[in-house]
Amino acid sequence: MSARFPDFRLGKVLATSFTGTLSERCGDAVERIPTPDRLVDWLTVSGLAVESCTTAQLERARELREAIHAAATAAARRDPLPAPAVQVLNDFSTQGRAAAVLTPEGNRQWRLGPASCVEDALGVIAADAISILADERDGKLALCASPTCQAAFFDTSQSRTRRWCEMNTCGNRQKKARFHAHKHENPASAK
Repeated sequence: MSARFPDFRLGKVLATSFTGTLSERCGDAVERIPTPDRLVDWLTVSGLAVESCTTAQLERARELREAIHAAATAAARRDPLPAPAVQVLNDFSTQGRAAAVLTPEGNRQWRLGPASCVEDALGVIAADAISILADERDGKLALCASPTCQAAFFDTSQSRTRRWCEMNTCGNRQKKARFHAHKHENPASAK
């Protein structure tokens, strides 16, 4: 019988999706990559398939994840980027070996070689985070309005006013909470 793990929260932005592998950071935290095999699964569904992962590589991945989270949170708050996080991002970005390739649809994709390892995939994630933090992409970093989440996400909406990291999780949870609070405040309107 295989262990059941929480589903991944996959977004359109690789770096912030990676930080989402630890969710509900300000509440009851949910670790979505608790084992090396689970990190392999996440990398695979994110287009960065690798053969295997060790416990040490998982710990390094978590180090990168927390550096991205710290830098993205600072950027969203318009605070200076924390120097230790910047150093981790730079170190991971320069250690990876991956090639950027163009798809027939005109999109950039990362290609790992047949002998690629977790470090190569993490290098791609670090490079993605750097491109966002350096304002090379159209959008802005923001923090989820959910008090238990506070995840950094990359807002590419036209108005740049998105409030939730994901509407189908944090946004819906907050809407339900407001509905139930209103229902308890005004019992006559609930009938």
